[in-house]
Amino acid sequence: MTKQLHIALVEPEIPQNTGNIGRLCLGMGAVLHVIHPLGFSLSEKAVRRAGLDYWKKVELVEHSNLNAFLNWVDGRPAFALTTKATESYRSVSYPNGSVLIFGPETRGLSKDMRNHFTALRIPMTGEIRSLNLSNAVAIVAYQAMSQIRPAIYGDSG
Repeated sequence: MTKQLHIALVEPEIPQNTGNIGRLCLGMGAVLHVIHPLGFSLSEKAVRRAGLDYWKKVELVEHSNLNAFLNWVDGRPAFALTTKATESYRSVSYPNGSVLIFGPETRGLSKDMRNHFTALRIPMTGEIRSLNLSNAVAIVAYQAMSQIRPAIYGDSG
């Protein structure tokens, strides 16, 4: 069975964010992809603590580097989430099997990545540069799943 949603973290730096996102993925039935190099070890207590006892059940795919991930994602519907985009994450249709790509916490996705995929943003009006990574992933993942599985995640659910 094809997974309905894939969350990809390019070179994540903060283990607690990755743990929180792993827990979210498990709750949604999504696959978590992490692209090396990582800013921490996946065996660190912080990752497991944030994911609680769920971490060992997360469907986790590790990509050795960005090129390995790009080879895997080729041909799949993929969206790059960035504060530098102009189009809102709510303005697109997310088909089954969509891949949501998020960059490192301190620098975001490279210009090449933003240009290679459909770049989307979460609109913000306050005086901040960005949202916490795990919060941003949750916002966009639930929007995508509301389209992919509306009976569960949509307004009628």
